[in-house]
Amino acid sequence: MSEPQQAETLSFRAAMDELEGILERIEGEEIDIDRLAEELRRAAVLLDLCRGKIRKAEVEVTQIVQSLEGPEGE
Repeated sequence: MSEPQQAETLSFRAAMDELEGILERIEGEEIDIDRLAEELRRAAVLLDLCRGKIRKAEVEVTQIVQSLEGPEGE
């Protein structure tokens, strides 16, 4: 397995792909018990990253929609 990228530099899709890989390894019992905590810590970091990206996208979409609607009363 290659060295994981720093979470801050991952795209949403790459983070989700890595999360899916971790989940598959856990469900498939491929993870050695000695690595389980490490994998779960990485998953928690990736989840936080994805949640942050979703929140940021929600704010940006809301701002764009508001700008398209123009000032109230128009």
